[in-house]
Amino acid sequence: MDTETQVEENSRKGGLRTMPFIIVNESFERVASYGLQTNMIIYLMKYYHMSAATGTSILGIWTALSNGLAIVGAIISDSYLGRFKAVAFGSISTLIGMIILWLTAMIPQLKSLPCTHFQQVCNGTTAFQLAVLFSSFGFMSIGAGFVRPCSIIFGADQLEKKGNSENQRLVDSYFNWYYASIGISSIFAVTIIVYIQDHYGWQVGFGIPVILMFLSVSLFLIGSPLYIKVKAKKSLLIGLLQTVVAAFRKRNISFPLTACDDYYHWPLESEILTPSNDYRCVNRACMIQDPQRDLNPDGSASNPWNLCSLEQVESLKALIRSLPMWSTGFMIFVATNQFSFSVLQTKTMDRHVFPHFEIPAASFSMFLIIALTIWITFYDRVLVPLLSKYTGRPRGLSPPTRMGIGLIVSCMSMALSAITESIRRQRAIEEGHENNPSALVNMSAMWFVPQYALLGVAEAAHAVGQIEFFYSLFPKSMSSIASAMYTIGTAGSSLIGSILVSGVDWLSSTGGKTSWLSSNINRGHLDYYFWLLTFLSLLNFFYFLAVCRLYEPGNDGSSRFSQVAEEKQCDYRLLPESS
Repeated sequence: MDTETQVEENSRKGGLRTMPFIIVNESFERVASYGLQTNMIIYLMKYYHMSAATGTSILGIWTALSNGLAIVGAIISDSYLGRFKAVAFGSISTLIGMIILWLTAMIPQLKSLPCTHFQQVCNGTTAFQLAVLFSSFGFMSIGAGFVRPCSIIFGADQLEKKGNSENQRLVDSYFNWYYASIGISSIFAVTIIVYIQDHYGWQVGFGIPVILMFLSVSLFLIGSPLYIKVKAKKSLLIGLLQTVVAAFRKRNISFPLTACDDYYHWPLESEILTPSNDYRCVNRACMIQDPQRDLNPDGSASNPWNLCSLEQVESLKALIRSLPMWSTGFMIFVATNQFSFSVLQTKTMDRHVFPHFEIPAASFSMFLIIALTIWITFYDRVLVPLLSKYTGRPRGLSPPTRMGIGLIVSCMSMALSAITESIRRQRAIEEGHENNPSALVNMSAMWFVPQYALLGVAEAAHAVGQIEFFYSLFPKSMSSIASAMYTIGTAGSSLIGSILVSGVDWLSSTGGKTSWLSSNINRGHLDYYFWLLTFLSLLNFFYFLAVCRLYEPGNDGSSRFSQVAEEKQCDYRLLPESS
């Protein structure tokens, strides 16, 4: 066993032949989950009698759980299960959740009778019916939390075979194919699966994802004998948690009078001997109080929850430094998560492309994915070579600049959404549809394509820029945290979006008034809500500009967040408790 890689040295395992099993597993999981989420607001309103605001909030929480649990899945995978078991467990959990959701469509007792019109009084949904529904969401969230963070790295494990000079080329090619498969899967989900749901009913529409997920699990398990299975080891996230605990436990320890490396615990191969000056309270985590008690004979910490290495401390500080910039990304994801309302809007409009073919209402999000893909390709292949000549940067524009472009384009998208909805609502009222939210308005749904395209460009520019920014800010040992920060950001924004929707619905309906987010969108004011998002997005952009100043380089080329303590000679002494 190679202790450095912990990969089983077996020439008969791993390699390109394992890629179909892994990529197909992830692709089918994405098709199944995205195909269910995209059209779910209609199912919740029709069979569970939820208002548009309530249904949107629940879907936001579901999305938040799916993304937030990815951190839990990554920790358990790295520390206990290993990636193969984590992906297998997550895939099975997702399958169970989809089966339960399919059963709600198959068994009449698991849902209420449908409401034909939004304004009529409907039979209430029972607690048992909601419990079954939410349990399906829970199983799928747990599954996504294990599959999504582990599947891509598990695939890379198969290609990083010792002694193979083609490793890096194969891994780069694998990442390209992996993300391409996600894009194709997403488009397939929001078109084909949604079309099946609209034209063949929910029983078939939910049954197809179950079949795909069953094939996904089966193919992944069939490939088990071929896989290289890296054993679980200490997780970086566990190391960060240990640093927080150690710093808290030693919060009363006095700092040494001089920044001497003898006071700090650092591995022999460490290039950093003293901690940086910022966030000094965290430095206590690596401070040695008593060498005989705190250190083993080999120099390692006797209790990693009481004494951490200097690298762990600096890793935690790097994470803390990233938080201001990370927080600027919430609003763009809040804007992206408003698909549920867009489905209700486009459902009332003319969606015909040809006389006998119309685009399903929930499929318009494909224009976001298409715009995102086109922008990434255009920027990478066309703009980067041109811009790099003028900026001197290999990636054309700096990551913060691209993030800023994404934020301002997102603001433009929300403003366009407000204008389009104002026109749609006015036409609906003029045509006498104010009390009939199911009536078709004489207006093409293609008016929604520009706002989707702008949002796709915004997400592409911001997301890629944000991840690259984290990669540049974090040490190499924290490269996996860069993607994790993006995932946590989407989870947090989904939760914020749910709270925002609930708050706006409650405030705008006080005094018996019609809510802005009424299920009857012809009586509500979705345009006001989109103007609110525009205003919040603009405020967020100015907040982003202020945050950027924290990362401006100083006269010595270092940022305001990168001050390093001086190394001084001193004699070691036991550190006393502070009074």
